Amino acid sequence: MATTTIQINSSTREKLAKLKASTNETYDDLINKLMALVPEGDEEGLYTQAFRLGLLRARLDIRDGRITSHEELKRRLGL
Repeated sequence: MATTTIQINSSTREKLAKLKASTNETYDDLINKLMALVPEGDEEGLYTQAFRLGLLRARLDIRDGRITSHEELKRRLGL
């Protein structure tokens, strides 16, 4: 396997290290596990990269509270 070097902040490396299942797990293994959280497709076929990126952004929006529920939107609109 060819290897490469990537630049990340030391705080990012510390966060990644905490996610490792064991000290023997490589960062490559961990990064691949994280990337697998964004599905490649479903029973209808493969997703485009743009769609996969949109899914990832949507999950981050939910995590960071940048979404508005239907109930909240209806309340704001007076419905």
